[in-house]
Amino acid sequence: MTETDYLAAVRESYDTVAATYVERVPEPSALDPLSRGMLAVFAESVRRAGTGPVADVGCGPGKVTAHLAASGVDAFGVDLSSRMLSLARRAHPHLRFVQGSMTALGIGGGTLGGILAWYSTHHTPPAHLPAVFAGFHRVLAPGGHLLWGCYIGEEHLRPVQGYGHPVSYQSYLLPAERVAELLGRAGLVVTATLVQEPEGRLTRRHACILARKP
Repeated sequence: MTETDYLAAVRESYDTVAATYVERVPEPSALDPLSRGMLAVFAESVRRAGTGPVADVGCGPGKVTAHLAASGVDAFGVDLSSRMLSLARRAHPHLRFVQGSMTALGIGGGTLGGILAWYSTHHTPPAHLPAVFAGFHRVLAPGGHLLWGCYIGEEHLRPVQGYGHPVSYQSYLLPAERVAELLGRAGLVVTATLVQEPEGRLTRRHACILARKP
């Protein structure tokens, strides 16, 4: 699948499911304690570093973007889906949301204090991840932080429905060790990895990885 093909599938699918997604995906306050804790650690790390704003890459309807902003972080959202962004702007008119792709962030080099990639890179074919992570490294300021969170495993998923609607995106679950390795190759230093087993709302193994740009 080419970059153009998979990005079009992601954009079209999330435009389709946007309204239902907002209803079904919980607020950050309803996440499990460990996930909330990792978001809090990330927010504090960014505030302490004071190196620039945070981009919530693949922000969807902006729920986590708003959560970061409420914790004192200068956060804005980036997403492919125009429908998701419309819902984000309606729900959080005081925040900035821009349309864009994590494969080509239209952000100046060394300008961000942080990047949040929360359940947003799994639609990216693994062959494209090195370029995505290199882009993260480019836009982070020295001392900037990254929080990556997603389900993990060794699966290539091809769902035909998502959130009750037809979808054409695919998902690629990787082991946490593989994601950490790719981040390291991009020049980011992994500082913490948290792996959670399925429980409650978590239906699969999940990992959070904190990293920073030296």
